Amino acid sequence: MIDDQLPDRVRVREVGPRDGFQNEPERIATADKIRLIEQLAGAGYKRLEVASFVRPDVIPQLDDAIDVLHGLDVPGDVELTVLVPNERGLQTALEHRETFHDVVIFLSASETHNRKNVNRPVDDSLATLERMAPVIKDAGLRCSAVIATAFGCPYEGHVDPARVVELAGRLAAAGCDELGFGDTTGMANPRQVRAFFTRALEALPGVELTAHFHNTRGQGLANCLAALEAGITSFESSFGELGGCPVPPGATGNVASEDLISMFHEMGVDTGVDLDALLAAAREVQSVLGRRLTSHVLVAGPIAWGERAGV
Repeated sequence: MIDDQLPDRVRVREVGPRDGFQNEPERIATADKIRLIEQLAGAGYKRLEVASFVRPDVIPQLDDAIDVLHGLDVPGDVELTVLVPNERGLQTALEHRETFHDVVIFLSASETHNRKNVNRPVDDSLATLERMAPVIKDAGLRCSAVIATAFGCPYEGHVDPARVVELAGRLAAAGCDELGFGDTTGMANPRQVRAFFTRALEALPGVELTAHFHNTRGQGLANCLAALEAGITSFESSFGELGGCPVPPGATGNVASEDLISMFHEMGVDTGVDLDALLAAAREVQSVLGRRLTSHVLVAGPIAWGERAGV
């Protein structure tokens, strides 16, 4: 795809309040979570992943999901997303269904990662998700599914893209409205990303495809650009570059929202997010965490010369 074929606008889901906060060594106070989420909504985000219904003994950092959801006050056009790991988690979430709009279910493309993450073989996880998706839809909610290790597994190495597309097709057939593909430990490269999404867009018509990259090896933004050039218009990122995968040690770092938003805006691709307001939220989370974050735009500041540099 050449520059004049790039989309005018993309959708970005901010996942820091879930994917980011779950990896912090200490619990963030519920009031601070609510304040930060509302600040992100005020920055113009229309999609926010805010909670998880994972067992509290597994991820205690998110054990206040219900309090967070009931405490939020965001504009009515902001879509709130929760993640659920299994049918029990979904049952609990649905008891509070009036507080959110979208449910994310997930599995891994590789056997080893799936067993380490949820202690089940992939086929068992897939069968469970195929039961869960219709329940989510029947509750009047949007259903999204994420396939982790879609671009490589830290334990097995190469992941067959045909297998990833096959899993995605099963999930689409079960009723998922959106399919996310996660570069769980930052193993993807731009050439691989472009080829995969070109294939996936052809094989999975009528379903929103979302790119979720990690910056573990410094290729996160390049991979986002490759996905954009392939035709993807839905992305996920985390303010302050928070988060990552808690399973392999040291595999942290989602693509920073402020870096992604800045890049898109400099290219003339609208996100609906106010970059200055997003940076203010990233600085606020620094204060809450008591440590300095090092995402590039947060450190260097946005480019100030011209509205659309390089366009």
